[in-house]
Parts: sequence; C-alpha cells; structure tokens
Amino acid sequence: MWQCGRFEFDTTKPLIMGILNVTPDSFSDGDSYQTIEAACAHARRMVAEGAAIIDIGGESTRPGSEEVTVSEELRRVLEIVHLLAAEDIAVSIDTRHAEVAQACLNQGAAIINDITGFTQNDMIEVAKRSDAGCIIMHMQGEPKTMQTAPHYEDVVLEVEAFLLAQAELLEAQGIKRERIAVDPGPGFGKNFEQNRALLRATGRLASHGYPLMASWSRKRFVGVLTGVKAPHERVMGSVAVALYAALNGASIFRVHDVAQTAEALNALTQITSA
Repeated sequence: MWQCGRFEFDTTKPLIMGILNVTPDSFSDGDSYQTIEAACAHARRMVAEGAAIIDIGGESTRPGSEEVTVSEELRRVLEIVHLLAAEDIAVSIDTRHAEVAQACLNQGAAIINDITGFTQNDMIEVAKRSDAGCIIMHMQGEPKTMQTAPHYEDVVLEVEAFLLAQAELLEAQGIKRERIAVDPGPGFGKNFEQNRALLRATGRLASHGYPLMASWSRKRFVGVLTGVKAPHERVMGSVAVALYAALNGASIFRVHDVAQTAEALNALTQITSA
C-alpha cells in the first residue's frame, strides 16, 4: 500500500495519475486549462475516466524552460488544489519549491511530486511535517539546460543509485517507507538511448519495494519511437509504453490520456489475472 495522507492506494493494481498542467507553456497541453473552471472540469473528467490521483503542475519543466516565481506558481495552482481536495479527490502537487508544496498540503494536497528528488533540505522538512506521499524523481541538471548534453557512465545504475539513496535519506529522516514512490524521470536529462535503457530496466527499478511511476506520457521519447511529432497525437505510443511498464512492474502511471490508458490497463489486468 502507498500511504498518501488520508488516502491509501493498493499498488498491486495499476494506479493512474492524471496530469493537469495549469501553465501557459507545458510541452503538450500548455495554455489548455488557464481558468479555474476549465482546470477543475478537466480534473473531474479524468477522475471519471479512471484517474485515482490528479497531479497539478504550475511550472513548466520542459527542456529549456525558465523557472517561475513561487508567487506565480501559487497563483496558478492553489485555488485549484483547494477546490479539488474539497471534493475528496487525491491531489498531487508537482513542484520543486518547498513553499508551494507546503501551501498546497495546507489546502488538502496528499502527495508531493518533487522533480528534484528531495535533494533540498526545505522540501525534506515539508515532507517530515506532513503525512503526504512523496515521489522521488531523478533529474540530471535543471530544466533549462538538462537536455544540452546528458551524460552517464551507466544510466540505469546511476539513476537506480540516486533513487535508492534519496529513499534511504527520507526514511532516515523519519518518513515511512510506505509513503515513498520513485520515478526514474524519463526525459529529464536523458537522451533517447538513455531513456530506452531506463524503460527496459523497469523490472529492475521496480524490484526494490517502492512503487515505481511510469511517466512517459506524450514525451519526445514516444515521438521518436513512433515518428509522431505532435505531442497531443502520441496517444497510442504512450499507451504502448505504459503497457510495457505495467508488464514489468511499474504501478503508477502518470498520463495525459486517462481514458485510453485505463482501458488498456484494465484489459491487461483481465488477461494477466488468475
């Protein structure tokens, strides 16, 4: 079970996290949900389609993106977090800023999804003061420059070591193991071959007992695999990658296309269940 505040998720079954970007410049759906009404309506639609969690992001972290101020990020996300949490929807806040994470937890968010992998002491302190779920993500560099020339001697070994070290650090700080999930961070300081190596290592990365998140939805990696240039058209490729990840031990699926992913994962469960 993955414990996230007042929510508890059975990660022996596929768990879908619907992506809600309330940014003007995200790579796939930037500027799509710029009003509170549109954002909340889309979140409710994803829940109806099968999302157990809504992951809200107020800062684009696409390659080359600029960091936004904390005040601007809060302006974008805080009321949406409050409204959805009040409807008993499990809300995840996708942020690298401790002040944003704390404010959203105060408004009812249940999960901190930190792209910097809890490498900042202030974010660790936020996690320690809460009972929220914690997603540790790997990123080499920072969004503005991370895709310039990513380099690893052994990408699987290095990403795996980082995720396990950060999980151990959180546990040493008193954060229960049952609250921790991990994400290898595809596309965050990785080129195509490095991403493919990590995808192929899904089973290895999932073998350590922490719920493993598959966050490949609509990314450039999928576009290269399929030859589909427009991110919003990478639906079938994204679903295929999700199914591969599910077959190899991933349990949390962070996706844009909830209905299609849920249908495919439900079919897979029917095929593989005893």
